[in-house]
Amino acid sequence: MLKVLSLAIIGGYVFSLLHIPIPWMLGPIFSIITAQFLYKGTLSWSPRLQDIGIVILGIAIGEQFNLSLFKNAGILLLYMVLLNSILIASSIALAFVLSKWSKLSLKSMILGTIPGGLGQILLFAEEEKDVDLAAITYFQIMRLLLVVVVIPFIVSGHIVSKSAINIPMSFNLILLFLLSWGCAYVAKRFKMPIAYFLAPIILIIGLQLASFDLAPVPPLVMNGAQLLIGAHIGLILKPHMIKLPFRYLVAGILSSVGLIIITCGTSFIVSYTLDYSFATSFLSTAPGGLDQMVLLADAINADLSVVSVFQLFRLLFIFLFVMPVLRYYYLFTAKKRAFELEQDIMTKS
Repeated sequence: MLKVLSLAIIGGYVFSLLHIPIPWMLGPIFSIITAQFLYKGTLSWSPRLQDIGIVILGIAIGEQFNLSLFKNAGILLLYMVLLNSILIASSIALAFVLSKWSKLSLKSMILGTIPGGLGQILLFAEEEKDVDLAAITYFQIMRLLLVVVVIPFIVSGHIVSKSAINIPMSFNLILLFLLSWGCAYVAKRFKMPIAYFLAPIILIIGLQLASFDLAPVPPLVMNGAQLLIGAHIGLILKPHMIKLPFRYLVAGILSSVGLIIITCGTSFIVSYTLDYSFATSFLSTAPGGLDQMVLLADAINADLSVVSVFQLFRLLFIFLFVMPVLRYYYLFTAKKRAFELEQDIMTKS
């Protein structure tokens, strides 16, 4: 674990010297991915460390959350349903085209292309018997990596610089973190989705409504959160994952690029109709991980509240609606094939 931490710190420091966007997340991702292909030993990183980074991120979002956003909840909900429907339909169309070209089954390609949470997609895929789990894993990881790497450079020209504020570390912030961690742990036990992210946000908003004076999160701590999350992402892509057919490897990149282009288009709809900045609109619709898009939004001073709500809705929309529909569809088609096969056998006999 110390090897990964050292690599993450070196990568973050080098990227910060080069003035690359979100250096303390991108730097560790690049340094650790590179090390995995060059170093023959074992590199490990505790998932708990990523959870710490996500809790810190949740606290920062909760403190900056704009509750007036819910005044237009009906309009926002309509746009979120519309945009996610466009995204899912486009993902399936993209999967159909790439499936024909790559010779990967359509079912595997759909599960590889839909931009849901990495964990929930892979759990769903593991329960299906006729899919290529290795290819689906590669597609989903490639999407996360390309989105994290490409999008910062797309929105970097829209950065609104933050005023430099020296915020000291305080004992109150440590207590706030411990309380947030405890709430997230309990929420996780009760099966709350994205508990380490969502529970701290709900807690902090509740404390603010109760007029508690909360300690702000210093930039140095936010850089630490970037590093903890970036190190985890860097370890996701393993060298053995690229031992797939060449067409699968190319299709994984094309599907990710296609999703980025699609969401870039839908971001203009959000920007034009809801009057948000391009950076806020793009990060709200981008097919990346929730924590990474929110970290980037914080780094470029986009609207954290809007990005968090849109990204959270996409994950819940896929988890609560798209995945059950897919499960029912695959179950129905499997039964239909079994019935047709049985009829075939009866006819021949």
